[in-house]
Amino acid sequence: MKKLEDKTVFITGGLSGIGKACAIAAAREGANIAIASIATGASGSIMEELKRECPNAIFIECDVSVYAEAAEAIRKATDTFSTLDVALNNAGIFGEVNKVGNMSEEAWLKVISINLNGVFNCMKHELMQMVKQKKGTIINVSSILGKVGFAKSAHYVAAKHGVLGLTKSAALEYATDGIRINAICPGFVETPLLNMAGIDENTDIKNHIISLHPMKRLGTPEEIAAGFIFLASDDSSFITGAAIDIDGGYLAQ
Repeated sequence: MKKLEDKTVFITGGLSGIGKACAIAAAREGANIAIASIATGASGSIMEELKRECPNAIFIECDVSVYAEAAEAIRKATDTFSTLDVALNNAGIFGEVNKVGNMSEEAWLKVISINLNGVFNCMKHELMQMVKQKKGTIINVSSILGKVGFAKSAHYVAAKHGVLGLTKSAALEYATDGIRINAICPGFVETPLLNMAGIDENTDIKNHIISLHPMKRLGTPEEIAAGFIFLASDDSSFITGAAIDIDGGYLAQ
């Protein structure tokens, strides 16, 4: 039997990178998929690709930083599939690269709004549904930068640290309600987020980032998706409040 047979999996930021890889992996494990994301010109073609694995997959246009949109997205997913079994809160941006003293207020607020507030907005409504069901699993995408600092990225680092605090606190609150809540902390992964950070277009910076990983390479979205499937399935039934590093050894140094 497939690991997520007939389960409903709700994924934010599921049109590219880690989110897309997780959606495809979950579909191959038998899940029903609801993607919540800001629409792009490629949304239709990406959903067609996903529907080859999961014909009844749905797309819900949603800006997770808007509380009401997050609530409505979860309502639509639950109305469509009758249950909410697994939620992956993955949507995020990198933002302006700058020192704290030079960073604009707008840049700070934008990253915090999406990367931290967006996780809270979704978690609140996911938990409301899961408490009704008396079961559910939430996986939040943090980062290795949720555990250490990184120059010129204080907004991103602060948000990802916050995601870990939110994950651990909620895991304690709901441990006896049949709800498990964990986080994934990827290292640097070959995704469009590298472009947003200006890393992919600069060979010297990219090579330096690669050198920071003991395995001397970046991760792939599929490697992160494998960790997601583990946490989403009953294979991890005694794990809650954990932050799983998938980072090529970055944090072991």
